[in-house]
Amino acid sequence: MCDNVTKKFGDTTAVEDVSLKVEKGEFFTLLGPSGCGKTTTLRLITGFLKPDRGSIYFGDKLVNDIPAYKRGAAMVFQSYALFPHMTVFENMEFGLRIKHLPKNEIEKRVKEKLDLVCMSGYEKRMPKQMSSGEQQRIALARALVIEPNVLLLDEPLSNLDAKLRQSMRDEIRDLQKKLKITTIYVTHDQEEALVISDRVAVMRSGKIVEVGSPLEIYLYPKDIFTADFIGLMNFIEGTVSTIDEATSTAIVTTAGGLDIRVPYSTNVQDGEKVRFSIRPEDVRIFSEPIREREVNLFDGTTEKITFLGPITHCNIRLTDDTMVKVNVYNSDMINFLKTNKKIKIKFPIEKIRLFHK
Repeated sequence: MCDNVTKKFGDTTAVEDVSLKVEKGEFFTLLGPSGCGKTTTLRLITGFLKPDRGSIYFGDKLVNDIPAYKRGAAMVFQSYALFPHMTVFENMEFGLRIKHLPKNEIEKRVKEKLDLVCMSGYEKRMPKQMSSGEQQRIALARALVIEPNVLLLDEPLSNLDAKLRQSMRDEIRDLQKKLKITTIYVTHDQEEALVISDRVAVMRSGKIVEVGSPLEIYLYPKDIFTADFIGLMNFIEGTVSTIDEATSTAIVTTAGGLDIRVPYSTNVQDGEKVRFSIRPEDVRIFSEPIREREVNLFDGTTEKITFLGPITHCNIRLTDDTMVKVNVYNSDMINFLKTNKKIKIKFPIEKIRLFHK
């Protein structure tokens, strides 16, 4: 647990008043853009850095002044950090020899962890004789062989190609669940965080913006930065022109005169300038004539069509000049979508999130 942890480097504040609690056996991810303080937070937890202010606990134990090697944590680095002059076995046994474990116990643990990551038989290999994926597995096994209470991973998949990255993230997730080890994972990859995590902390400029399950931060973001950072999002600005408390909705009028009905929040006032969001996959496109009295039904023109395999991405300009991004499944619309086509789109009210501008 981190309680109001702050870390500065000279005049630069890398981490500011970070508070978070990771549950035992949880897969917890720190997610954010480069330079937001993710790795610094991880290094504070592992003990490589000491906080300028605040407290770090492992369970009920304050560990601020406890060195890294005594905290019961193990870290997997972005660069893997395997000793290049040592074999796989020598890399694996290094931490165990420091603990003065007997030879037979060392051999037993090394074998078990190599089997666990499907790298049995690689004991005599040198790091330079292995691929990036193989080195990643050895780095993970080396961290696990000391049987830590907490596993820390700093962008461990960033050096892998797309297919191997996807395969390895699934392996890490399955391994974590099998071992039930408390894990803190750092990444800037939003999809990776959503797939692999029990909970995610979104970071920005050294601070935690919000914490939630992957479903919560994707479908129901509380902060506009989270809504913008996680996946693709449409943002439309306007002024609250009508509030209907009976239906818990409001009308937002855009600068071009479109009236869009949105969910009403009690902290929004009539006449206030606001911004609302809706994801591209939640915007509906109609290929057949529909009732003109549908709520939030608007005319638009397709300006750009991009084929992306299972989906097609469309840029659609509405009559008030608003540009809307839309994703549709190709099985539904591949023969319908054409450039410069007049269509109708709909914003489902329940898919809209309203924010103060």
